[in-house]
Amino acid sequence: MKLLKIQLDDYMLPCLWKKNFGIDCMGCGMQRSLNFLIQGEFVAAFKMYPAIYTLIIMFAFLILHLKFKFEQGHKIILGLFILNISIIVISFLLKTF
Repeated sequence: MKLLKIQLDDYMLPCLWKKNFGIDCMGCGMQRSLNFLIQGEFVAAFKMYPAIYTLIIMFAFLILHLKFKFEQGHKIILGLFILNISIIVISFLLKTF
């Protein structure tokens, strides 16, 4: 597993916002969180980026909705989108202040 972590760390993109302004953006931590998920470190993934699980659920449902055309799928996707934006903004504000 350590070999996989080293390989993934080599390909992570730097945050240009953090590089230029010195503060985290609302997406900072997502790549590292995905890396933790791949490694099986689920609690560390959540601590790194709290919206990671709801984002995965939203994208999985979006793919299923595109394939099967659920009748109320657009409403569920909108609800998941609002939930994700709320989690991202709240966790960003808690991290910042």
